[in-house]
Amino acid sequence: MIIAITNQKGGVGKTTTAINLSAAFAQKQLRTLLIDLDPQANSTMSFLDPHAINTTIYDVMLANTTLDDIIRPAEIPNLWVAPAAISMAKFEGALAGEIDAPFRLADRLKACSLEYDTIVIDTPPTLGLTTVNAFVAATHVLIPIQASYFALEGTDDLLETIDKIKARANTELRLLGVLITLFDKRTVLSRQVADEIREVFGDLSFDTVITKSVRLEEAPAHHLSIFEHAPNSSGAYEYYQLCEEVLERVGA
Repeated sequence: MIIAITNQKGGVGKTTTAINLSAAFAQKQLRTLLIDLDPQANSTMSFLDPHAINTTIYDVMLANTTLDDIIRPAEIPNLWVAPAAISMAKFEGALAGEIDAPFRLADRLKACSLEYDTIVIDTPPTLGLTTVNAFVAATHVLIPIQASYFALEGTDDLLETIDKIKARANTELRLLGVLITLFDKRTVLSRQVADEIREVFGDLSFDTVITKSVRLEEAPAHHLSIFEHAPNSSGAYEYYQLCEEVLERVGA
């Protein structure tokens, strides 16, 4: 199972979901690889010291090294990270005109010698070549959508891109589901937006909803997942429930 977590809008809880869903899989004794494709490298910095990293996913995508060579273990058992850095911002320009450009990640994963039960890909907030690489390599797509005004803006473009990838480059790609994030149970607006998202996506909407949480915001600053930082928090409970729901949907 390879899950690309994506939304071309920033600030929707994409990286938070990548970090904590990966950690939840690892807690369930699943060998998990978190691949960071975002130049902001927030997933990387949540588990690794960026100053100790010499090579990144950018070097792998340019065929300067192998995926095995850059993967580093997180301090969480059963979790490994393929790190990113700001250099990833140069990826699309570096591969402009290369016929195999959309297949770079998929090809590198085939050559990865370590076996993982699940792979989570954190994508940048764009629909460019980097995100297309994630879609071509993935088996499933998970879309976090913030429970706020304009929540559904741009989702048509995202779904159209997914459909185009499914039509030719990766016919096995499936939309795993839509996750409502940053839900504020105190506001009428959040409830209205959540209802709208469920109306649009129907059964594709996860039952799990990720509420706004100070603990979730704090955890990355401590280089921890929510399960280490605040194991009894609502965020830990919700991301564990999401993990259970994801595994149920894929039949794992």
